[in-house]
Amino acid sequence: MVVASSVIVFFVSLLIGALGIYVGARVIVGAGNYDHAIVTALIGAIVWAVVGFFVGWIPLLGPLLALLAYIAVINVRYPGDWTAAAMIGLVAWVTVLIGLYALAAVGITGFEAVGIPGV
Repeated sequence: MVVASSVIVFFVSLLIGALGIYVGARVIVGAGNYDHAIVTALIGAIVWAVVGFFVGWIPLLGPLLALLAYIAVINVRYPGDWTAAAMIGLVAWVTVLIGLYALAAVGITGFEAVGIPGV
């Protein structure tokens, strides 16, 4: 039963993270495919975790490299340059932060999402 609930939490968190990327990509570069955002969120979460595992322990540099790797995933998956990718990530982070705050305030969910760093 614990595994099933963990899988459900993972997928719901992934969908929330993908929503943030979708909104960011829609606002910044006009890309509007939610399926693409789900895959981007999943790849971004995996890349963030792998880079964080190997260099995350290095103060300041580790988290910065993990963030750079996450932005690189967005840069590869969406049109535009590094600035557009960073802006998509920022809009995604703010969108998810606001959405999760609202859901946590009414007691529906916790304050975390897969695919968005630091949330």
